[in-house]
Amino acid sequence: MSTNVLRTADGWWVVRDTRAVRIETKAVTTADLLADLAAVRETVREAAASGDTGDTGTAVADLVALSPVTTPCRVVAQMVNYRSHARDSGFTGDIPPTFFRKASGSVSGPGEAIVRPSHVQFLDYEIELGLVMGAPLPVGTVVTEQDLPSYVAGLVVTNDVSARDVQLTKTQFYESKSYPTFTPTGPYLCLLEPEEFAHLLDLRLKLTVNGDLRQDRTLADMIVRPAQALTLLARFQTLDPGDLLLTGTPGGTALKAPPKAVEKVGALLPPALKWKAFFRSQARNPHYLRDGDLITAAIATPDGRIDLGEQRTTVTDAQ
Repeated sequence: MSTNVLRTADGWWVVRDTRAVRIETKAVTTADLLADLAAVRETVREAAASGDTGDTGTAVADLVALSPVTTPCRVVAQMVNYRSHARDSGFTGDIPPTFFRKASGSVSGPGEAIVRPSHVQFLDYEIELGLVMGAPLPVGTVVTEQDLPSYVAGLVVTNDVSARDVQLTKTQFYESKSYPTFTPTGPYLCLLEPEEFAHLLDLRLKLTVNGDLRQDRTLADMIVRPAQALTLLARFQTLDPGDLLLTGTPGGTALKAPPKAVEKVGALLPPALKWKAFFRSQARNPHYLRDGDLITAAIATPDGRIDLGEQRTTVTDAQ
């Protein structure tokens, strides 16, 4: 059975339903905790032995969750990795697997506000499943579905927040996705048992804005699945325990490709005029994030076997 771990300013906790039990560990970083899984297992055993009396531990609602992925760490992301997102983005045919980096300074807690910089007008959301590495991934590693549990320790909910006007005009992923608070992570680090990796494709990603459902897909919509993604990434990138891989977002983001006719006309315009016309049309799109918006993001299997929890973040404009 998977184990949900929550991190606060006071330490690490095992979550059981609505209660949390503190883990007796000296771990400070996520990598430290993953090296001390014996303490996590002991906490799980003690909590189970105490019974489900309803008063064991501390109420989860009374704890302020931090990101269960500590920084600094490597934060890598996959681009256009769901078929529904590829359609929304106007891609046809085969899509080459592509990775990009995010600054780990963008990682924030599951309840922290997302701060929109003053120069960003078109702020977008992207719910993504995050893989948290549990073992080193040296360059040249080949990862199979069978040995995926040997490299991935657990899963987290992430939101790959994106400044689309920066991303598109500068063709700059790193800047557009790396501002502080642009990677809300958590609430839980969901530690999986090896046999539970067989249920990854059942995980459903759901994101709402002010209660309006925007994204809703399972991992079966993925183009490049986790084992293959790690193999491709390991051609050039080393990963270590505690590093984070964001595995792409499904369709439903605010940004969508223009109709083909509009795209053809835009191709005839000088770049400055093309972007001016494009963003003038985007200004009429009500789905971009605004000050005061509430985003909820959750990932779980339908049967609740694996449940990564729900993050609730508000958008606020930079002062």
